[in-house]
Amino acid sequence: MGDHTNETMAWVPSLERLMVGNKRYVSSRQIHPHQAAEHRAALHDGQCPFAVILGCSDSRVPPEVIFDQGLGDLFVIRVAGNVIDDLVLASIEYAAAHLHTPLIMVLGHSQCGAITATANGGEFHGHLSCVANALQSAVNAAKDQPGELVNNAAKANARMLAKLLQKSEPILSGLVASERLKVFAAYYDMDSGVVEIL
Repeated sequence: MGDHTNETMAWVPSLERLMVGNKRYVSSRQIHPHQAAEHRAALHDGQCPFAVILGCSDSRVPPEVIFDQGLGDLFVIRVAGNVIDDLVLASIEYAAAHLHTPLIMVLGHSQCGAITATANGGEFHGHLSCVANALQSAVNAAKDQPGELVNNAAKANARMLAKLLQKSEPILSGLVASERLKVFAAYYDMDSGVVEIL
């Protein structure tokens, strides 16, 4: 990958771009950047996303919308409960190691259906039990906390997954140690539209 001196701490402007975009979204002052045909054409030969977002597949939480970003800006991976398996991890590693994306955000959200179902227990059909099993430790961690269980579990899950990614070998942990990659846990409140860094 060559000399990475210029990549060190590159996550700082990336985080600022995300949070400024979220403020535009919250105040209904979106600028909808990088969505014109000219920008689509400029991306023909490659991509250079400034952030990876590991988010939930919930249709109410599209990262490009809540961060007011456009084509080529975000490398988005969405799966119920924003859980991690080998395929998700491989996608994140690709963005970090090959696209040199300097920031990963694990984005939990309020009123998460996957976490609600896990917290309520019951019988899961098909492959749904895989999601519930992956989320159970976050639900357990949140059970004794004051406040609303599902939302607390969503925050706990985002924090747990961010820590897992920070320590993930052989790729992500090295990038984190050399300060070429930063991993954040965050939480999106569907009522206010605000993203909070945890």
